Order: sequence, then structure tokens, then C-alpha cells
Amino acid sequence: MPFLGEMSALLTAMLWAGSAMIFAAATKRVGSFQVNITRLILAVIYLTLLIIILQLDVNLSSGQIINLSISGIIGLALGDTFLFKAFQEIGARISMLIMSLAPTIAALLAYFVLGETLSFIGVLGIVITISGVSIVVLEKGASPLEKISPTTAGLTYALFGAIGQGVGLIFAKMAFLESEVNGFVATNIRIIASLVLLLPFAMMTKRFKSPIQMFRENKKAFNLTALGSILGPFLGISFSLIAIKYTNVGVAATIMAIVPILMLPLVRIVYKEILSWRAIIGAFIAVSGVAVLFLR
Repeated sequence: MPFLGEMSALLTAMLWAGSAMIFAAATKRVGSFQVNITRLILAVIYLTLLIIILQLDVNLSSGQIINLSISGIIGLALGDTFLFKAFQEIGARISMLIMSLAPTIAALLAYFVLGETLSFIGVLGIVITISGVSIVVLEKGASPLEKISPTTAGLTYALFGAIGQGVGLIFAKMAFLESEVNGFVATNIRIIASLVLLLPFAMMTKRFKSPIQMFRENKKAFNLTALGSILGPFLGISFSLIAIKYTNVGVAATIMAIVPILMLPLVRIVYKEILSWRAIIGAFIAVSGVAVLFLR
């Protein structure tokens, strides 16, 4: 199927945009760490049931399991943790701006590690898309709700988050290059590996309550997290792996980075936020860049 990788990356960005809004609402009720762990546990449950019902092939080589596990630990456990720390330290606006480096990091790593190359048109599409995303993210700075000054620690956390995302995609791609792997099976392995690291730490620091306890204490928060888990780690991460399976890592990562663009109509509808001309222009630039990547 033509453009299967690019379409999967675009669908991933749509799913992540929706899940971001939902997780933001849940986080306000029970905290980011609780939501982060619970969403991964629920995603494992969803994925395991899907694998059993569809009888998906789970026979992977030891090399594939190791690569996917490393991908999950670096990309989900460490990368997402650093990103959440960056949100806390320097706010979402600057964090997302630094995170826009992830596609470039992924493309460079794919070139040196996997031997993937991009044409001039492909590079141009990445530059145009990231430029548009940067314009939109920077526009958020005009909001009086976020007046957090950048710190060295915060910028470092965001950079580590971007590196974690890029490196995580490379290890996942290595698993796909070895032999056929179903995207949902691969996602389950990545998430389980991340939980092996995150869950003991969360329990030892007493920063995590069981989902059942959260359900009893705050049903609304649990319902939001359960819904967000379907859109984000269950479907979103699965389609992100399908994307890198069928197209260049740099291209897939760039298309998936347009989440801030796709959130614009959502914040307009849900929060009645007035969109500036600068944000609208940035969105058009980013969409044009995505179009170039499809037509490269």
C-alpha cells in the first residue's frame, strides 16, 4: 500500500493529539506520574487482549526482543520521564520546542546506524515541517498562563527526552529490519520493558496508587486515563512502529512531530481559545512540509 508508513505516522500524530488533551485533564486530578504509569498498565492489558483475540504471531527472536526492550526503556521509560520533568521545570512550550529536535536526531541516527538516506526533497520536507511546528509552539509563549523561565536543568531534561525518543525509534527499527514483527506485538514488548523499570521505582517512592484505588477515589480521572490509554500508548505507539516499519525513521518522526499543529483545532473547540494568525500560518507551513514528505 503506497504511503502506508506516512499515513500511519499521520494517524499517530492525530491519536497523540487527542490523548494529550485527555491526559492533561486526568493529570490535573491525580498527577502526571500516576497517569503515566496507569496508562502504560492499561495499554498492556488492551494489547494483550488484542494479541490473544487476533492470535497475532508472538514468535520473535532474542535479538528482536532485546532491541524492542531497549527501545521501550530508552524511549518510553527514560525519554517520557525526562519529558515530564522538562514540562515541570520549563513548561510545555519550550519543552515541545526542544522536542522538535527529535526527528533530526532520529534521521541522523538512522543515517549512521541503519544506513537510511533522504533525498534533498525529503530533507526540505523535514525542515519545512519542523519550522512550522516551531512557529506554532513559540506562539504559545504569548499566553499569560505560562511564565516559566528556562533553566539549564529543564533544557537538559527536554534534550534527553528528544534523544530518548530518537534512539528508541532506532532500536525499534532494528527489530523490524531483522524479520517480520507485528506492530501491536512490538508495542506490547516496549511497554512491558518500560514498566519493568518504572513500576518498581514508582512503588518504592510511593508515588503510584493502583488503578483500582484510583478508580475508587477518582472515577473521572480513571475514565480519562483509560480513554487516553487507548488513543496514546495502545493505538498511537503501535501505529508509530508501523510507520517506521514502512518508511524512513526521520520522515516518520517528523510527521509524528506535528502534534502541536493538530491540537490547534482541538483547543479552539474545547477551550474556545482564539488562534492567532501566526499560529495559523505556522500550521499551514507544517502541513505543507508534511505534503512535501508525502510527495518526495
